[in-house]
Amino acid sequence: MSRGATVRPLLVSVLPLLRQPGTRREVRAEAVLGELRVGEVAVRPDAVVALDVVLEAIGDSITVVGDVRAPYRASCRRCLEPIEGDLVTEVQEIFERRPVEGETYLLGGEEIDLEPMASDAILLALPLAPLCAQDCPGPLPGAFLGDPAGDGDSDGDDSAEVEAAPDPRWAALRDLEFG
Repeated sequence: MSRGATVRPLLVSVLPLLRQPGTRREVRAEAVLGELRVGEVAVRPDAVVALDVVLEAIGDSITVVGDVRAPYRASCRRCLEPIEGDLVTEVQEIFERRPVEGETYLLGGEEIDLEPMASDAILLALPLAPLCAQDCPGPLPGAFLGDPAGDGDSDGDDSAEVEAAPDPRWAALRDLEFG
């Protein structure tokens, strides 16, 4: 390898497949793809993405079928606690010499680059509204008013009522009269 050349673990030679249509090849590869993000849900820039796919030559195109795995981080949409999870998504894609934009991928010469396919699959499979658990109740009432217990009683004294000071930005609403 020459100095300055980058290693591309998801660049796969398919020349033997193209010479014998109908043949298959298993590919297991790992790569760091950089940060992949949809809103607040992200695959860290240093996270390892794993591919476990089967390549098959059909005519002068290559089909890719298998799984893509990646760890992700997010915040629960209800309680806002951090979540870490493992994403597993299936892929069924076609690589051809004249790709149709948004439908197939480029088969360039004797190689295919699985990186764009893996990135697309991960971005499409990241959860848009993740939950830490299906029955997550969300934040406790009062938890955002400086009451860590969320029970409306920040000092533990049951005889004193605790009332949060109204937000001054809403003061004009007090003067509204309906009816």
